[in-house]
Amino acid sequence: MADQRKHTEVAVGILIRAEDEALLLSTRPEGKPYAGYWEFPGGKIESGESIEQALRRELHEELGITIDAAEVWKTTEHDYPHALVRLHWCKVRAWRGEFEMREGQAICWQQLPLSVTPVLPGALPVLDWLAQERGLPGSAY
Repeated sequence: MADQRKHTEVAVGILIRAEDEALLLSTRPEGKPYAGYWEFPGGKIESGESIEQALRRELHEELGITIDAAEVWKTTEHDYPHALVRLHWCKVRAWRGEFEMREGQAICWQQLPLSVTPVLPGALPVLDWLAQERGLPGSAY
């Protein structure tokens, strides 16, 4: 039962490009659950880290960028077969550095509704909220 499993705390970055409000998605690397699925970048929060510290570390490790401020926006939970996760969604509007795919992943900038599939199931509610914020129909995913 889900409530008997320990949550894995995850910091997730919703990178929003200033000029067109496009969202950055990346694929999950080979060898990880849901390999090849599109997701927002991020990763596990380690002991003693704040959400923003974890996101800063993860985005540097995965993508080679240094983020400025991260706005902690929403928190969701998703029960995957391999892990019960608590996702801390953060909007990021400024970063420095060139994107490097340090885990062999692909990245792409997307407008809503997304044209890439499949998308990691835990991201679906967030995509609906982002669509609603932009005046687009929700439940498009």
